[in-house]
Amino acid sequence: MIEDEPEIRRFVRMALESEGLEVHEAATLQRGLIDAATRRPELVVLDLGLPDGDGLDFIREFRGWSTAPVVVLSARDGEDRKVQALDVGADDYLVKPFGVAELLARVRVQLRRHGGGNAGEPVMRFGDVAVDRALRTVTRGGEELHLTPIEYRLLQELCNAPGRVLTHQHLLKAVWGPGHADDVHYVRVHMANLRKKIEADANRPQWIVTEAGVGYRLKT
Repeated sequence: MIEDEPEIRRFVRMALESEGLEVHEAATLQRGLIDAATRRPELVVLDLGLPDGDGLDFIREFRGWSTAPVVVLSARDGEDRKVQALDVGADDYLVKPFGVAELLARVRVQLRRHGGGNAGEPVMRFGDVAVDRALRTVTRGGEELHLTPIEYRLLQELCNAPGRVLTHQHLLKAVWGPGHADDVHYVRVHMANLRKKIEADANRPQWIVTEAGVGYRLKT
């Protein structure tokens, strides 16, 4: 459970434990990502308004390496916000204030539907490179690399679809947003910089491969 208000954490924890569930708590987005990566939960209960970030960012990161269901708890009841949460990977959305019975019913539905499954690993490895998508760190030969936010987002997209070709348009939309569909040179410049940090020889890349005229692919 990722929630910054202690009273709500206590309320939800008691409800979930009454169902025989083991509950672990986090009060921030970053702590939640770390705990989710180490504990591998069967389900996440998530508040969207966290002190160090938007809960939607948690879902995006979490979905890169886990299929465990995410039930959102939020005081924001606007339709747009609900659609955003569901589009980025949430499985259910419960508006505060809510009742114990409804919360538990929704949790039971998700656990039945997913069967306690939790596929994927937070750490992606290729060659001597390790990408920890929970801690948002990248190392090469054990040494941490300093990537810009855009370089990291590009690498994250590649890691989320290893072996698949990601088009320039896909990468532009995922990293820069829908208003940059024609700015292919953005991708080329930043991908070249990323290769200089990831590859042993950026001019003869082994891992981040160009698919001419289409996009890029991460070999594993």
